[in-house]
Amino acid sequence: MTIETLMREEIMEGGIEGETPRTIQWSSVFAGALAAGAMSFILLGFGVAIGLGVSSASPTWRDASAALALLSGLYLIIQAVISFGFGGYIAGRTTRPAPALATIEDDGERRDGLHGLTSWALAVLLGAALLALLGASAVDRSPLRSSAGNTSVAEPLLSYELDKLFRAPRRPPNTDLREPRAEAGRILMTSSSHSGVTSDDRAYLVQQVAALTGLAAPDSEKRVDALIAESRTAINRARRNSIIVAFSVAAATLIGAVVAWAAAAAGGRHRDGAPLPNWMASSNRFHRTPRAMPVP
Repeated sequence: MTIETLMREEIMEGGIEGETPRTIQWSSVFAGALAAGAMSFILLGFGVAIGLGVSSASPTWRDASAALALLSGLYLIIQAVISFGFGGYIAGRTTRPAPALATIEDDGERRDGLHGLTSWALAVLLGAALLALLGASAVDRSPLRSSAGNTSVAEPLLSYELDKLFRAPRRPPNTDLREPRAEAGRILMTSSSHSGVTSDDRAYLVQQVAALTGLAAPDSEKRVDALIAESRTAINRARRNSIIVAFSVAAATLIGAVVAWAAAAAGGRHRDGAPLPNWMASSNRFHRTPRAMPVP
């Protein structure tokens, strides 16, 4: 008993001389990350195809209902569970087994889970880098970038409201509305603030609408008041949907880490031919030769 205890302490402290160091096997990590990324791409593409992508380049995405935003967030979490579970399982299954004496106190399971967690982190970083590159490319090729001085952040969100604001049956040819639209957009963006559009800004918008559309002053006031209310509603809806999507992304990412760890542990046990614990019992059916579960 004393000799066994001493051997366990030596193994836990420094390992046995001549053993392979228990380091991360990056080939398995990359395999799991690529598998998770591929599965996520497929599921996200399917979700966008059936209308579960709330964030879109279309101006109408801001009018999506809260139910659609919640459903899209739920689908995002489900696809993260499937994708990171698949990637974690690949990482755990392809990892070389730990030395037999290095599996004291479930050290082998923790080692496989660490590989799954590392593949999750790598997949998240690769996905974030890809999105950043795509976003930067889209901004560089945007036609609005060439006239950045005459545009505002309100143009993509309130483009329809700005169209209605300066709509006129007759307008002189070659009239450049980029600067008035940009200025009006910046004013309309303040409609969702606590103080709202100030009286001076409202009066200025009325003057601009009357000058550029030829409407009478009372009609210009009615149009400006209506567009201020519509802009406030559109901004609040877009903000609500953005919050739901951001929360769903955070929840999906964190849940994906837990799933990747558990799936990697299950993959490691399948690789070693060991029986699964009770909380992993359902995954035992995926093995080609199902094993009897241990009886507690």
